[in-house]
Amino acid sequence: MADTTRFGFIGAGKMATALARGWVAAGLARPGACIASDPMTGIRDQFAAASGARVVADNLQVVGESDTVVLAVKPQSLPEVLAEIRPAIGAGHLVISIAAGVTLGRLESLLGPGRRLVRVMPNTACQVQAGAAAYAGNNAATPADLALTDRLFNTGGIAFSVPEKLLDAVTGLSGSGPAFVFAVIEAMSDGGVLAGLPRDIATRLAAQTVLGAARMALETGLHPGELKDLVTSPGGTTIAGMHALERAGVRAGLIDAVAAAARRSEELGAGT
Repeated sequence: MADTTRFGFIGAGKMATALARGWVAAGLARPGACIASDPMTGIRDQFAAASGARVVADNLQVVGESDTVVLAVKPQSLPEVLAEIRPAIGAGHLVISIAAGVTLGRLESLLGPGRRLVRVMPNTACQVQAGAAAYAGNNAATPADLALTDRLFNTGGIAFSVPEKLLDAVTGLSGSGPAFVFAVIEAMSDGGVLAGLPRDIATRLAAQTVLGAARMALETGLHPGELKDLVTSPGGTTIAGMHALERAGVRAGLIDAVAAAARRSEELGAGT
């Protein structure tokens, strides 16, 4: 695949840069077969430095030199961008959109019928090759298109095929989720400082604790509740801490945060 597929990125920001760098590092794409466009010179330069790919200011040039086009612009910018590139998108192009909330139906209306489209919701952890993503294709997307998407977004992370109606939920959970986890790490670090730890040690311990717990959940296959019980001994320190979390409504707050982010994704999609 790396020898034949040409990748183009419309938008060369942090997410596009992370994806391109990861695909090149994994051997799924060749730097010489990747090209990205962006109106900002500094952003183009950062993309090129990170991935080794070519960068230009012209969106149409990217489409003309690509087989797979990744739409990596903000949702509110999509109508203008797609109006520009619509005449150049043909049957030979696979278009992958990572614009939050923008439905396949909306993409089809902007690009025209019969276009091969896949909508993906990645997250920022793809920058460290630990992303979590989900994707859905339209009726024109082929099994090969979906297989390619699966390989690309499983690189350095995990990706799932889901019905499109679930992508807003994915946005609320894994798309926005890193911010929720950062808030948890910060709060745990604050707790360590309150208990007397230096800030740098507290933050590293908190972050490593989250990393280790996540790996245990993924690698053991045990329910999170079971893993929690393995740490929680009768009358011990952990159950005292869990009691404090329950009193503060932390679990309900996290559930509400995911639901609120999912609703906002729906609203953003309706507004594009």
